[in-house]
Amino acid sequence: MITRLLTDHTGVEVIGVDLTTPLNDEIRSELIDAFHRHLVLVIRNQSLDPQQMLGAVGIFGEVFNQHNKLFSIPDCPQIHYLSNEDHYPDGNRYIPGGGYHTDHSNALQPPKATVLFAKHLPEAGGDTQFVNMYSAYADLPDTMKLRIANLKAEHVYQSRHSARKLMALSDASAKNVPDAVVHPLVRTHPETGRKALYINPIRIEAIEGLSEPEMLSLLDELIEHATHEKYQYRHQWKLGDLVMWDNRCLLHKANGDYDMSQLRYLYRVMLKGDRPI
Repeated sequence: MITRLLTDHTGVEVIGVDLTTPLNDEIRSELIDAFHRHLVLVIRNQSLDPQQMLGAVGIFGEVFNQHNKLFSIPDCPQIHYLSNEDHYPDGNRYIPGGGYHTDHSNALQPPKATVLFAKHLPEAGGDTQFVNMYSAYADLPDTMKLRIANLKAEHVYQSRHSARKLMALSDASAKNVPDAVVHPLVRTHPETGRKALYINPIRIEAIEGLSEPEMLSLLDELIEHATHEKYQYRHQWKLGDLVMWDNRCLLHKANGDYDMSQLRYLYRVMLKGDRPI
């Protein structure tokens, strides 16, 4: 197994691992350690069907049941797909993943990780960007750290304030999604003990103790700070990439900057996490 750092703060490339074959304990341990240290794990040159992908991610934890069953893969509902060929009911194209966010923060125990596997890619564009929320938190002024230390946010499926429109849940899916949950703005990673900003402009409906204008102003300030270029890693996809990232200390977004006549199609799995504290 060969590894190469992708930036000095986020991302590591892994070459020489075949996830369709059993991995020994040493390789498993190295992969888990690399994930915790580098937050984005890029395992190159894989060839996986849905069941093989489930087996591969089992190294890292149990599968999280994703909320919108509309995107489940037939015969393997634990895996969902991301595609640029879906449309909203009004006929407009649905491009999943736009705008910085962390996945399913409206769950009581949000997924600790998301894993994507690239099946079809456009010739250019469609990168996924990540920002390191450990570093973003560490660089905040002490006055801001003190201000947000005990603040908690209400997360919902679709915030009224979000510029991004999510695909509506079916009645059956909605029954399994809480109306709202409350999480801290600063969370402590359960495995590293490090503090990270935990914000999601797509899901946050309110912040306890703040008026709506105060809440929106604070979120704008934190997002502007956290998404600065110095905290970013931009992943340029290659066919066969399996990319796994830590939702507890990263935001991410997809870019819709490619020829929409070319298919972009990826498998997606999420892994169970803990309640943020």
